[in-house]
Amino acid sequence: MHELVRRSRCAAALAAWLVLPWALAADGAVKLRTVLILPFDATSLEPDARWWGNGIAEVMELGLAQHPGIAQIDSGRVRSQKPEAWTDAAAIQAARATRVDAAIFGRVTKNGTDFVLEPKLVEVKAAAADVTALEPISVAPADILGRLATLPAIYARTLKITLTDAEARRIERAASPTKSLRAFEYFARGQVAADRGTQEGNEQAVDLLSRAIEVDANFAVAQYALGTVHQALGNRWKAQAQFRVATQLDSGYPEPFKALGDLYLTQPRRLFDQAIEHYGKAIELRPYYADAHVGLGDARAAKGDVDGAIAAYQKALAFNTLNPRVHMSLGKIYYGEKGLYKEAVEEYKKVVERDPKHTGAMYNLALVYEKLDPREAIVQWERYIVIAGPLPSEKDWVDVARLHLRKLKSQIKE
Repeated sequence: MHELVRRSRCAAALAAWLVLPWALAADGAVKLRTVLILPFDATSLEPDARWWGNGIAEVMELGLAQHPGIAQIDSGRVRSQKPEAWTDAAAIQAARATRVDAAIFGRVTKNGTDFVLEPKLVEVKAAAADVTALEPISVAPADILGRLATLPAIYARTLKITLTDAEARRIERAASPTKSLRAFEYFARGQVAADRGTQEGNEQAVDLLSRAIEVDANFAVAQYALGTVHQALGNRWKAQAQFRVATQLDSGYPEPFKALGDLYLTQPRRLFDQAIEHYGKAIELRPYYADAHVGLGDARAAKGDVDGAIAAYQKALAFNTLNPRVHMSLGKIYYGEKGLYKEAVEEYKKVVERDPKHTGAMYNLALVYEKLDPREAIVQWERYIVIAGPLPSEKDWVDVARLHLRKLKSQIKE
């Protein structure tokens, strides 16, 4: 009887969760726009200056993260496409593939010594995708960081998002993380290297980001970025140190607080209370920070607070309807709840439908199917192995998947 009551409570909470984003819109809250930010086309620049394309995208991400009406989609979901340049056609394809409302992209060229920025916007509608060319910006190299900082607000207004003067100032301030052009160059090049996702790329990123910090020791965003690279390399203590420096340099910057929460959540010592504290701080600074709400939900789930976890996931989905981490976390809760395997499958399927190469969702989907349909589990394990096999970061998991696959095949033969 108690088990039936527990399942009913879980189902009721999730029924409310599924309609929450629409209820928010009906109540007159800020209309959410899901946005994909792509590197600007810098192919016309000299090879050693093409980092500007990614640098401009970094500025857009920093600025637009400051408004609750814009939910950014991880650009890593289209990293496998890697066109030589994000043209109109490529941007439209990426926007449709990720199911966003809009994609930000553009072109950066040179006219003499001046930079010329040609910002563009793709807005996806049911039957068509409209490309809008914003007003070009011509700017001298010495002034480019200041002019770039104004661009996120221009994009927000083009998306018909109303900005107060305070919001516009906050966006511009966040989009100007350093006054040093040299520090910004090292930062942008470091992010390009880290985006490769390889050991060599991460090691190069450490060097470049360290140089950015040497030039501007107060560059909190670069300190945080260096921490994320150390984390990717498995250097947890170095990562933690960098995140702490970032919080000290800018106590209003939520990303490093959230990152510290992630580290505490995955500590072998099970520091869940510390994780909750840091996620809470990130949410205090940015109440609509979807990933921080997901982290908070995961920490509460780890402590056995299922209702509290679901409440956090509700908020995460309200602030970013395309956030795959919500469905991943819900799938884990379902899988951990006896008899909720079908619901877990549905959550993992939502992730795979939006990102067919999401290895985490594929792995978990195969695992759950072992409880429901061993033959389908074999299909899912084989699919996971094909996608994840070439990825160094998945090597150990692929080995485990092969063990599951052999075991299932032997059981079916019997």
